[in-house]
Amino acid sequence: MCQSPDARTYAAFAGTVLIGGSNFIAVSFSNRELPPLFGATVRFALATLLFLLIAQAWRVPLARGRAAAGPALYGALGVGTGYALLYYALISLTAGTTAVILATVPLFTLVMAVALRQERLSAPGIAGAVLAVVGIAILSRGALGGDAGWAYFAAAVGGAVAIAASSVVARSCRNVHPVNMNAIGMATGAMLLAVGSLILRERWALPRGLEAIAAVGYLTTLGSIGLFQIFLYVVNWWTTSATVYAIATMPVVTVVLGAAMLGEPITPEVLVGGAIVMAAVYVDAVHGPGSPSRVRTAEQTSQDVEASGGRR
Repeated sequence: MCQSPDARTYAAFAGTVLIGGSNFIAVSFSNRELPPLFGATVRFALATLLFLLIAQAWRVPLARGRAAAGPALYGALGVGTGYALLYYALISLTAGTTAVILATVPLFTLVMAVALRQERLSAPGIAGAVLAVVGIAILSRGALGGDAGWAYFAAAVGGAVAIAASSVVARSCRNVHPVNMNAIGMATGAMLLAVGSLILRERWALPRGLEAIAAVGYLTTLGSIGLFQIFLYVVNWWTTSATVYAIATMPVVTVVLGAAMLGEPITPEVLVGGAIVMAAVYVDAVHGPGSPSRVRTAEQTSQDVEASGGRR
């Protein structure tokens, strides 16, 4: 049973939104100098080293054998597949559009979580998913009318599906220490990204420009270490579908930063679609099965049953 979200959970949720939304901007700067898969490889290889140092400092033994299977699958899906596709999509799609497409993650996650019986299908969940789709459709209007092709759009959607699957896997590995989860997951993902980069014959050269260096530095530290740690914290204290609605909210941050730093336009579609996506977050995350009131009611019922010796 999920715990009732407290102030720290809400703060971590907000941090996930802010960091995740700004990551799209940083990847756009990274792609200006580095080939996409190689840039992702550098980011997650460095993040893996940092997580290994954290594991040693905190004396967290790394999982081995079957215990490492879950974290490895989490990394293969979320990092090795999801980020490979997203980095590729950001070659042509704007940061705002890519973030909006990634906002479909809650819809895919809800379907997967229900199929695996991690959660039950509820009216707020369905309503939130429908609102998210409507908002995304409005936000994405005209996204393919420019130079962006279907391959980049499909890559972004594929990345959303892969990250949704990794969220479900993470929910199934709640007994795994977050440092273990991320160290093994990122190591697996970085290796897959490196193989993909070699297959595509990308040029391997470390970044030299200040923008690219700053982008990779940010993505490695706060954008990876910080984001993945707090995301796993939230997913362990809230329902999977409610947690990933943080991803549905990221386009709001990305669009604002994209306009300020990349000159991307803020259109009426962005404003209306963003408002609808926020409504989806409110419906499912606040009033859905993972809301504080609903979880607390369930806990009180359980406590009452125990207090009465099960006589109900």
